Amino acid sequence: MLRLSFAAGQLRTHLPGVMMQPRSAAGAPLLCTLAVLVKMSLSVDHVPMLLWSTQRSQWNPDSALHEGHVISAQELTVLLQPVFTQNSRNLILFLQDTLSIDDFTYLSESYSKKNPFQNIQEILQSSPSSLVLPAVDCEATRHLLSFLQESRDWKLTNVTNLGDSQLEVNTSKPNLLVVQLQPLVSGLNEISTLEAIAENDKIIGRLTMDLQERGIHFSVIYTAVRPSRISRRTDVVGKLRRQLMATEEEDTLSYPPLNVTTGNNICILFYASNFSLKANSSVFIDLTNTTFVRQNVDLSYSDCSDINTTLSLKYTKPVNGISSLEIRFLMSNKFYGSSARNWSTLDSVEIVQDEGKLAKFNVSVISAPAEYSFHCQLVGTSNLYPARLIPSNDEAKNWDVFISRLQIQGFNIENNQFSYASDCTGFFTPGIWMGLVTSIVLLWILAYGIHMIMQLTTNSRFDDPKGPALSVPQTE
Repeated sequence: MLRLSFAAGQLRTHLPGVMMQPRSAAGAPLLCTLAVLVKMSLSVDHVPMLLWSTQRSQWNPDSALHEGHVISAQELTVLLQPVFTQNSRNLILFLQDTLSIDDFTYLSESYSKKNPFQNIQEILQSSPSSLVLPAVDCEATRHLLSFLQESRDWKLTNVTNLGDSQLEVNTSKPNLLVVQLQPLVSGLNEISTLEAIAENDKIIGRLTMDLQERGIHFSVIYTAVRPSRISRRTDVVGKLRRQLMATEEEDTLSYPPLNVTTGNNICILFYASNFSLKANSSVFIDLTNTTFVRQNVDLSYSDCSDINTTLSLKYTKPVNGISSLEIRFLMSNKFYGSSARNWSTLDSVEIVQDEGKLAKFNVSVISAPAEYSFHCQLVGTSNLYPARLIPSNDEAKNWDVFISRLQIQGFNIENNQFSYASDCTGFFTPGIWMGLVTSIVLLWILAYGIHMIMQLTTNSRFDDPKGPALSVPQTE
């Protein structure tokens, strides 16, 4: 029986590779594990994976791996075998878009009064058996759902209504319940991330508590597709000089962009690290893996020309309750005399549900020189995003769109790859404006002070102590 415990705002555990221990044993701080992981030269991205079960002795505490080990897909297959041989025959997969082991410690330490993982903490402490994997290869988690489906004859159920605590479970058959948690959009402040994680924690606690109260035995897997924090890598071998404050970033694209071809040429390139929708504020649809990893999307309705280009993404049964979903990106290439050049513009985005309901969005700020691609860190319907999708009809108000690290190009593609990117962030950011305004105020104070000093004058007459007193008439 294994455990993950929180104490004084920190995540505590025992072994960092595969951390497993009896509940009665005292856990060592996970910060020691993080120190080991930071020292490693990481060659792959990894995410944490938490597993627990209502049955005892699901995992052997003696099968620990060495410190800092990143679990591969093959090793994960072995560790998941107890889930397939359990008697309960019910498995819940809570899948988040991004999560890192740092989230457990950093967010809990920074906001100790508001623990975002409170329900997960209590569940792991009370579970008969649990398993914590701090580092699982992202390649394994990206294909986790397909692996689970192939491993057993499950009855697959996609839980879309996260506000409903009552899950319909037919205990006569093996059930695989897939819960797509709401995305943690990167680029926003930490308070927004904290609230999103806390909301997902409430969903996990509510759904699992409902099954326990009904006497249903089950096992749970909680993980993510991608890490939420980019690991920095340092390479001191072969360096001939030092670079001040230089950092090596993660590869720009974790998977190839989606492309639309006409003949032998690519006419549209599209990429996003997170591509998600939410319908009626309740049905969450994550299209990231379907679009870019599995590429289970119909592009035949896309159209390319020198003037107008349409990227059409059509999905069949993306979630329960929606039989078809088509998303269109309408772009144009026009000449503007003021700049004496052509500009490509994303004019509108359309969402067609079940080939009937049309939601149309106007687009702001998404434009670039026709020879360039367009890139933006956050695009969507939120007012906090630098590039917004503005609803233009009543149907569009029922949809929320989340796109992270969007890059799109619909014209003048050369060598089948993105051209230089024009970013949505302007040259004068709010920080730059604040610096300029502050500098102007200080310069004005300095100029006023110098002006007042220059206005000071000295007396033209002085008293002679040996002579009569100096008399200055009132008129002078």
